[in-house]
Amino acid sequence: MRILVATAVPVERDAVARAFAGPSPALDVLAVGVGPALAAASTATALTRAALEGVPYGLVVSAGIAGGFLPHAPVGSLVVADEITAADLGAETADGFVPVTELGFGTVTHRPPGTLVRAAVAATGARAGAVLTVSTVTGTAARATALRERHPTALAEAMEGFGVAEAAGAHGVPVLEIRAVSNPVGPRDRAAWRIGDALAALTEGFGKLTPVLESWKHHDDD
Repeated sequence: MRILVATAVPVERDAVARAFAGPSPALDVLAVGVGPALAAASTATALTRAALEGVPYGLVVSAGIAGGFLPHAPVGSLVVADEITAADLGAETADGFVPVTELGFGTVTHRPPGTLVRAAVAATGARAGAVLTVSTVTGTAARATALRERHPTALAEAMEGFGVAEAAGAHGVPVLEIRAVSNPVGPRDRAAWRIGDALAALTEGFGKLTPVLESWKHHDDD
C-alpha cells in the first residue's frame, strides 16, 4: 500500500523524512502548502496523479506541528486525531457560531479509521482527540475558550488537516492526522513557541508510527 504524507511546509516535510532510515518506497512525503484550501488542492492533485499512473495511494496522513489546548496537549506532546474538524466553516450569528452542517449543507468532520487511530496511539504514546482545522490561527484566550466549548474533545488546532481529509474523502481514501504541539492555543506569544522541540517530537513519533502505517489494511475497519 502506498501512503501519502501531507505536511504544510518543507521544514515539516523534512522532519517526517528524517524518521526513515532511508528512502521508503511505500511513503511519499509532500509539502502541500499552508491552509485548508491549498492543502486540499495539492493533496487532490497528488492523489489524482497517482491514480492515473496506476499506483494509487491507500492512505493519506496529514502531519505537522500544531497549537495544543492546555492542559491536555502540552508543548512537545503528540496528538492523533480521532476526528478532523473544520472549526470555523460556517456562519457567525447573533446567537453565536453555526457550523455549515446546521446551515443545511456541507460537512465539517472527517473521522479516521478507529483501528488505525488506536494503533497509532499505542505505538507513539500520543493522545487521541479532535484536531481542529482553522483558517485563522487562534490568538486570544477568548477564542481558545470558545473553541473548547464548541469542541470539548479538541486537543490541537492546525490549518491543513480538514483540507487534506476533504481531498482524501473525494478519492475514497482513508485519512489520519498526527500533530506535534509547538505552542499553546491562546494569546499569541512567540517566546513560548518551541518549534524545534515539536519538529523533533514529530520525527521521533513518525519513526514509531511508520511500521503501523505500513502494516495497516483498510479492511481492518470493515
